[in-house]
Amino acid sequence: MSPSTSVAPATLTPLKRFAKASTTTCAAQATAYGKCILATYTDVQKDICKAEFEQFGRCMRDAMKRNW
Repeated sequence: MSPSTSVAPATLTPLKRFAKASTTTCAAQATAYGKCILATYTDVQKDICKAEFEQFGRCMRDAMKRNW
């Protein structure tokens, strides 16, 4: 059996908004976080990229209009 490819539009809308927010709206914050991870992945420490992650998360919450 193949999985159904039809998805209700109401279900897909949040996913589309999330994808757009993470790749377009918050691209600068995502890039800063990614660069921090890339620069420090060999020296893993707790909260090493915390500031960048918080900025990215704040941007995503604002873009998605949600407070998680």
